[in-house]
Amino acid sequence: MPSISRLTPTRYIGAALLCVVAFVALYLFFVRDVAGQAIDQLAFNGAEDGSTGTTVTRQLLDLIPSVMVAIGAIVSLIIATVRRAWFPLVVAVSAAMAAVVTTQLLKNVILTRPELGVDGYVPNSFPSGHTTVAAASALVVFLVASPHTRWLAGTIGAAFAVAAGVSTLVSLWHRPSDVIAALLVVAFWGCVAGAVLTRSGGRQRTARTPTPARVGLKLQTGIAVLAGIVTAVAAGIGATGAFGISDAPVAYLGAVTAIVAVGFVLAITATRLFDRLP
Repeated sequence: MPSISRLTPTRYIGAALLCVVAFVALYLFFVRDVAGQAIDQLAFNGAEDGSTGTTVTRQLLDLIPSVMVAIGAIVSLIIATVRRAWFPLVVAVSAAMAAVVTTQLLKNVILTRPELGVDGYVPNSFPSGHTTVAAASALVVFLVASPHTRWLAGTIGAAFAVAAGVSTLVSLWHRPSDVIAALLVVAFWGCVAGAVLTRSGGRQRTARTPTPARVGLKLQTGIAVLAGIVTAVAAGIGATGAFGISDAPVAYLGAVTAIVAVGFVLAITATRLFDRLP
């Protein structure tokens, strides 16, 4: 029989603080520092040079605030009804709404983008609102899912959020740092939700991780590692000017794979962080 122990919010509070630290570091370098702005803008220029912002990506972005949120809501309601998980649903929806509001406040009211002499669009776009909505929708499904299927919800949710984030870059709506920052905002509120759920009087099960969950973790890890390797190679090529490749396309490739890597690292962390939350 698996042992049972009282849940504590410590792990979720610690993870939330890490999200804050990462977010602040990202902002200070890519928005407030000239070198960071130059790198970010170079990746944006690579997307612009490729001119791959097709009708498909724009349609995806248009669907995020409406159809995709509706799909997430329907799936969450079905899961909550089957599992009778009404309290997790309320917490999850609250966290998602808080993430969306936080992004809008940060982008439009609190944070600014100084003019440091880097060519590109000037208004602050950090963090990405569309990416936040996509990731927040995935978060709701993840939090109401059963412990045995959270790995699947995390994998699909990460893929969806990453696709939405990359689409904003491809369509020239956002810089790479905007997308990663949005993922961190949602991750922060996901951790807050986890801390709240531990205070609802539940107990954690310390049973062995099911085989499908272990397979899912390996899949997430493989994607994150592969994307991380490509990002590192792109950074190396950009830094050394190897093979005579133009900087902008390399920066663009590195930015896309960095978004994928961060998205799936967060999925891995979430799967492990919530593996014993009933």
